[in-house]
Amino acid sequence: MIDVLTALRDFVWGWPLMIGLVGTGFFLTLRLRGLQFRKLGLALWMARPGAPQDEDATGDISNFQALMTALSATVGTGNIAGVATAVAVAGPGALFWMWITGLLGMITKYCEAALAVEYRVQDETGEMNGGPMYYISRGLGWKPLAVLFSVFTIAASLVGIGNMVQSNSIAHSMEASFGVAPVVTGVVLMVATGLVLLGGIQSIGKVAGVIVPLMIGAYILCALYILVVNAGAIPGAFGLIFKDAFTPTAAVGGFLGATVMMAMREGFSKGLFSNESGLGSAPIAAAAARTSHPIQQALISMTQTFIDTLVVCTLTGLVLIVSGCWKSGQTGAALTTLCFDGHIRGGRYVVSIGLLLFAWTTMLGWSYYGERALEFLAGDRASRVYRGVFVLLVGVGAVMEVDVVWLIGDICNAFMALPNLIGLLALSPVVVRLTKDYFARLDEPRPG
Repeated sequence: MIDVLTALRDFVWGWPLMIGLVGTGFFLTLRLRGLQFRKLGLALWMARPGAPQDEDATGDISNFQALMTALSATVGTGNIAGVATAVAVAGPGALFWMWITGLLGMITKYCEAALAVEYRVQDETGEMNGGPMYYISRGLGWKPLAVLFSVFTIAASLVGIGNMVQSNSIAHSMEASFGVAPVVTGVVLMVATGLVLLGGIQSIGKVAGVIVPLMIGAYILCALYILVVNAGAIPGAFGLIFKDAFTPTAAVGGFLGATVMMAMREGFSKGLFSNESGLGSAPIAAAAARTSHPIQQALISMTQTFIDTLVVCTLTGLVLIVSGCWKSGQTGAALTTLCFDGHIRGGRYVVSIGLLLFAWTTMLGWSYYGERALEFLAGDRASRVYRGVFVLLVGVGAVMEVDVVWLIGDICNAFMALPNLIGLLALSPVVVRLTKDYFARLDEPRPG
């Protein structure tokens, strides 16, 4: 079974899908005239905590909480283990190609959020529902494609990247670092997750709004400290990144050498895994935001990819390169742990606790994605059943081997991306229209 699933995973996550994801970002960049570069400053200003909101804004949670909920689901193992794996396997050049996915992924995330808010609906309880399943079904009228997206979102959230994989990563990390038995970790995670999920998106948004900025901030500070200590090596690190992105990386230390194609593949795959641009997950959270215009939330949402890939992933990669740890022969979270522990007293605990919080908040974000996808298929009454099953699988994931679950999660993510990319390309004229309308309103003279 593992061999079959591995072959299927490698096929669906091969060059066609990666080119489709990056190519969609390039196409949307051209259509919107590089908006992610021109309006990044405005977007970051709008995304700040406590930013005022329009009186006529509608939604369930604040723009900032929606951003943090989406960030909670993306900033995680990909930023710590994924980046380390890419650099350890393919060399520093992989980081350059990761930047490409981030720069193009920003506009993809912008379009996803704009369409999610434009086509969202209010359910029986008064909450806002939106995402690819709604803009595909309502915007294009292609219900079977929307159903396909929903089915794979539910599968990914329950048994894939959104749940069992994360709880298993937490359990193994806690056992290795603190000697806590996986079953104990599983029970604690079930209780903590269940308490948050009882409050729905408002509760998830509040928790994410507190934990996500703190954990990202702490991780960034630790990474910056290591970079300051190794400041003299930073120019050389950037030179190595750009050089190795276009030329083969020679074997050095414990590093076995890599080709340019390997650097591209690792950079693209790990970058897309980390920021999830094009998968269609983040716009489900964006649809819940209180906003008076779809482009408002679209601008804020695109900062998610900027923070995830161009800030957090970049810092991880630079730390590994300037310290020389990338040549150690280690890979994944073990490599990042080795590097942090060698520069900061107790650095291993920084990585372990970071992984714990990153993985747990990823579970919270994905629980909301799966619940909304199920509600699209079966109505609001299915939500309670979903939450119960989700919490139960948190405990199961903590105590089982999850090689098969990892593969299933990767496959489900790929099949989420396919209908979402079709929707983005077909509805790109709608995003262009909404963008022109929003910025025309901003330019209108105000009374007085």
